[in-house]
Amino acid sequence: MKTFFIWISLFTLSFGFAQNETLFSQATEYYNTGEYNKAIDNYKAILESGQHSASLYFNLGNCYYKLNSIGPSIYYYEKALLLDPNDSEIQNNLAYAQNMRLDAIQAMPKTEIAKIYNSTINLFACNQWAYLAVAFVLLFVLLYLTYFFLSSANKKRISFIASIFSITLGVLCVLMAYLQQQQEKKDDPAIVFSKEVKVSSEPNQNSDVIFTLHEGTKVNVLEELDGWQKIWIADGQTGWLLSNSIKKIKDF
Repeated sequence: MKTFFIWISLFTLSFGFAQNETLFSQATEYYNTGEYNKAIDNYKAILESGQHSASLYFNLGNCYYKLNSIGPSIYYYEKALLLDPNDSEIQNNLAYAQNMRLDAIQAMPKTEIAKIYNSTINLFACNQWAYLAVAFVLLFVLLYLTYFFLSSANKKRISFIASIFSITLGVLCVLMAYLQQQQEKKDDPAIVFSKEVKVSSEPNQNSDVIFTLHEGTKVNVLEELDGWQKIWIADGQTGWLLSNSIKKIKDF
């Protein structure tokens, strides 16, 4: 009976993959013939099946770009870039879509120390820093054990110094993993989907409007409260807007 259920599961998975491949091929044909809405329906059907990929989001971004839908095009390009951050084609198309935005927000300049800090902790992903920490700890154990089996005083000294160096690097890697995890928690980007949205000083309809944003602008969500989101934009301004006016990029 257990084997039967395994075979059923495998058949269901293979059928699902085959169906998605068919949907993807049809979507490509729709795109090539200019039927962008039909292509979008197919791509979204694939997403609803639980399959996510950079190419899928990239193609959705292309479809919305062709339809001059700024918000959705930037949104899907950003999602594609999140899955494949080094893809130059995604970066280029995202730049073209961003040029269609009405908001021209000047980013706050970063100090050299901030640039060095960000480039250092982003040198590896959080889990990669963790793997490096484990590797250095194992190396420390190996070198420390070697220290007891060596007879030469010079070799023992070298082994001891190397073990201390390894455990120090291991601790630094743990720290880097922690700092990057904290940075990722704070980084909650979203794209404005409303044609125009008023950003208020407080999370209610009666508060003062402090600035206005338009479709396609990227914001960072700081907190949520009763259907409102507190956001931060690149020039340092913060405020509250309605939750339904934006879509978070990291929601998969």
